[in-house]
Amino acid sequence: MRKALFPGSFDPITRGHVEIVLRGRAVFDEIIVAIGINSSKRYLFSLEERLEMLEQVFAHEPQVRVAAFDGLTVNFAREQGAAFLLRGLRSPQDLSYEQPLELINKHMAPELEVVHLLSSPETAMISSTIVREVIRYGGRVEGLIPDEILEYVYELKYQKQP
Repeated sequence: MRKALFPGSFDPITRGHVEIVLRGRAVFDEIIVAIGINSSKRYLFSLEERLEMLEQVFAHEPQVRVAAFDGLTVNFAREQGAAFLLRGLRSPQDLSYEQPLELINKHMAPELEVVHLLSSPETAMISSTIVREVIRYGGRVEGLIPDEILEYVYELKYQKQP
């Protein structure tokens, strides 16, 4: 069974993340979309809210499982029996960011293989950072995040907007 771990903060999950996971289904039998807990990061959405969003988005995808983990990605991948790390690339800057991570992960877990999928032109400009800023300032995020969570996001974060 080809099992991949797709780690990230998913704060929030974007259409780009979903695209990578859905395309990954053609390569992997199971994909674990896993929220890594980073105590030094400040999140817009709580861990529980992010898990809820992931569960809503992938509710009808039997090949996709949602989880959260604390610690090293490679250790969680091993615990889950994943032989692959799935990563998306939107730009050359993403590759520059991903390369050292891949090298250190390979050093710690040589048995894990990293598979990169390039984003489509339609989602390449979408990042969680940009989406968070749009949300913080009360902008609309249709087309940037999955339709399944639009109402949830507006309910959580826009109810207090003037």
